[in-house]
Amino acid sequence: MMKELLEQYAQKKEAIKERLRDFKRVWQGDERDIFAELCFCICTPQSKAVYCDRAVSGLAESGALFSGSREDIREGLKAVRFPNNKAGYIFETRERLTREGNIRIKERIDEKDIKATRDWLVRNIKGIGYKEASHFLRNIGFGRDLAILDVHIIKNMLRYGLVDERPVCISRKCYFELEKKLEGFSRSIDIPMDELDILFWSAQTGTIFK
Repeated sequence: MMKELLEQYAQKKEAIKERLRDFKRVWQGDERDIFAELCFCICTPQSKAVYCDRAVSGLAESGALFSGSREDIREGLKAVRFPNNKAGYIFETRERLTREGNIRIKERIDEKDIKATRDWLVRNIKGIGYKEASHFLRNIGFGRDLAILDVHIIKNMLRYGLVDERPVCISRKCYFELEKKLEGFSRSIDIPMDELDILFWSAQTGTIFK
C-alpha cells in the first residue's frame, strides 16, 4: 500500500503543488476572497464540497455574500445542508469581521502562529470546529502543519494503520492526538501534510479540489 501511495504522489505531485500555490494566491489577494473561503468552510459540514463552492461563488458574484441580508444568503445556500443555520453563521461572521464598512480578516491571521489562529477561529467563529478551521487555513496557504480530519483522512488513517478504529466523535484533545499521528506519518514518508491531504482526497474522489 505504501508503495502505491508514493507512486500516486509522484504522479500527482506537481498538480498538488500548483493547487497549493493557488491557495497561497488567495491570501495575497483581496480580503473578500479570503472571507469567501471562510464561508465555504462554514458550509462544508455534512455537505458536498463542490456544492458549497458553487453556492458561495454564486453569493460572491451577486454581492449577497458581502452585503446581503441573512435571507439573501439563505437563498443562495439551497444546495447546502442546514442552510438556515449556515446563513446565520455567515451573516454573523461578516458582522464580526467588518470594520468601517470593510471586511477585515487578514489582521486576525497570525502567520507566525497558525495553530493559535486556528484556536481563535474555533472560539470566535460560529459553525467552525478544528476541522473547518484547519481547512480554511489550508485553503489560504497555511496548512502545512495542520490536519483536516474529515471522513477521507480518517478513512486513510485507518487504511495505513494510524488508528485502530474510526473515532465516534473528535474532541479537542482527540483532534490534536490524531493530528500528531498524521504529522508523524507525513514526516515518515516525506510528504507535507497539506500535500498529503490533497493526495488522500484525490485518491477518494478522483479530483484535486479544495
